[in-house]
Amino acid sequence: MSETVWFLVVGGMMLARGLTATVLQNSLVTPAMLYLALGILLGPTVLNFFHFNPLQESALLEVLTEIVILISLFAAGVLLGAILAPTDPVLATDVQTRHPGDREPMRFTLTCEAGMNDGSAFPFMMLGLGLLGLHDLGEFSMRWVLVDVVWATAAGVSIGLLAGRMLARLAHRLRSLQGHDLMDNFLGLGLIGVVYGLSLLVDAWGFLAVFFAAVSLRQTEFRLAGLREDRCRAESTEGETEADVNTHPHDALPSVSDGSLIFKEQLERLSEMMLILLIGGTLFLDSWSLSAVGLALFLFLVVRPLSVFVGLLGTQTSWSVRAMVGWFGVRGIGSLYYLMYAIQHGLSEEISLELVSLTLIAVTLSIVVHGVSVKPLMARFMLHREA
Repeated sequence: MSETVWFLVVGGMMLARGLTATVLQNSLVTPAMLYLALGILLGPTVLNFFHFNPLQESALLEVLTEIVILISLFAAGVLLGAILAPTDPVLATDVQTRHPGDREPMRFTLTCEAGMNDGSAFPFMMLGLGLLGLHDLGEFSMRWVLVDVVWATAAGVSIGLLAGRMLARLAHRLRSLQGHDLMDNFLGLGLIGVVYGLSLLVDAWGFLAVFFAAVSLRQTEFRLAGLREDRCRAESTEGETEADVNTHPHDALPSVSDGSLIFKEQLERLSEMMLILLIGGTLFLDSWSLSAVGLALFLFLVVRPLSVFVGLLGTQTSWSVRAMVGWFGVRGIGSLYYLMYAIQHGLSEEISLELVSLTLIAVTLSIVVHGVSVKPLMARFMLHREA
């Protein structure tokens, strides 16, 4: 498509998405399903206005998916930090205002997994590349164990925890200065960039670092907010009771994570729209092979539920929560990123084409089947929990 048509398509999608927010919220159709349908319509499957070739554009797609994952991990880590906070008055306000019911165990489990799995999959990606001769595993795979597993994981987690804590404390101290305002959006994005850059510099897993930076930032802000609230109660002026202080703790205690989360949610939605449109533009009719569809169904119906069952053994998680978590193993941008990463590291064209076909069909079917089922299943699940 020409540059003019791209502007019209993307601009029209953004306008339509903004104008139909309430309609989509009450519909079984998800935004991702609409983006995918438009991509298929404009792509080689139907009108053939454009064809996005993931092999030729693997470098670009790797960068795009990398950015989306970083933004998503930061947003997930902020929410997980709020969920993990002990009985703090800010906790209930933050969770209920943004996503009512996020303290529910099923949401907690999915949020925790979403934040962890993108980063924790990297060592296994490197192992696979090593077995194909595209990465040095070392003698008896010791280099892989010591560098790719132990060092890269520990360093990424440490960088994230330390950076999040330092930013929270610095922002807290600057806010205490009279007349000193902060730009929370810039601070949040800056934290992502610095943490990820430091991780690349020392060969640590940057995705894990960004996620733990967000968790550390949020947890440190909660702890500092508790100290400040205690000080406010001790210094309350005549005529202002402790109840008066408790009615507006969130307004009195701004935070980097609160101030930047909404902005990052908008960036995430915009990125999702563009990438899923490109997914639709990669598919041909003959992309739908029996092997690709069969693999996707095997992942959804066997591998995912079985792995959740094994992973939750020994816990007190209810069977209803296990069933929901077992079903909603959504494939998406993370899968695309790892695919592009592998292609960029020297996969043969034959293997690349096979993996592209299998991955795109799995992601496409996930968008459809999980998108269609999420609202009715969630409604039924919440009714069951209330009962």
